[in-house]
Amino acid sequence: MRIALGIEYCGKNYSGWQQQLQVANSVQAEVEKALTQIANHPVSTICAGRTDAGVNASGQVIHCDVTAVRSEREWVFGCNRVLPDDVRVLWAKGVDEDFHARWSARHRYYKYIIYNDSIRPSLLSDFVAWHYYPLEVKLMDEAAQAWVGEHDFTSFRAAGCQSKSAVRSISKIRAERQGQMIILDVAGNAFLYHMVRNMVGVLLEIGAGKKPVSWAADVLQARDRRVAGVTAPAEGLYLTRIDYPQHMQIPCSSGNLWFLKQELIYDMV
Repeated sequence: MRIALGIEYCGKNYSGWQQQLQVANSVQAEVEKALTQIANHPVSTICAGRTDAGVNASGQVIHCDVTAVRSEREWVFGCNRVLPDDVRVLWAKGVDEDFHARWSARHRYYKYIIYNDSIRPSLLSDFVAWHYYPLEVKLMDEAAQAWVGEHDFTSFRAAGCQSKSAVRSISKIRAERQGQMIILDVAGNAFLYHMVRNMVGVLLEIGAGKKPVSWAADVLQARDRRVAGVTAPAEGLYLTRIDYPQHMQIPCSSGNLWFLKQELIYDMV
């Protein structure tokens, strides 16, 4: 039996999603350990998006093959009983054998969250990136539109990227401000290693007035990582949603980014 599961996690304490031979603290290792305990046999998983060290997810999707017969509720609550507090299963669903968490995915959605204030936040320090220079979000949004469509994103791929092609298709990218928060929403068919974080690095320079809006297009056309900005911190990045063909009926959950509702934290009146 093949099952799909929705996963939420805080990436702070992990080397990333993917389990590696010389690194023990991966999200995948914790999830597989929990599934193995509930299934009573070894379980391996495939994910929709391999987030790297420190990156968070509120809408990760995985699949695995099991022989154990459990209800969807038993998979969810059984796993959550043994998982660390910073990893949670949100839902579980039986799927057809042709479902593949990675290859069946049509779109992946990310949010990058910047706390833009002269004072570094304390309550949110593990959940947002901090930038103290005042940022002009309209300039950031305008610049980002140069990346919509299918392009060669070589300028935004990290040196360790193993993808054979740097061509990706971005269907949406928007930047908006909510109080002290600046939220960048990005949707695309797939993403390169550090691609979103490197995009944010360029937008930070533009938003701070250090580079013109046209620089975003110049960096893209250069196809050279050396001409781009710094890589933005991992803690601001969230994998929020994975879209699949409608007939597969995979839940579309983006998790609970509670801190975007600032009234829950600060009294703004």
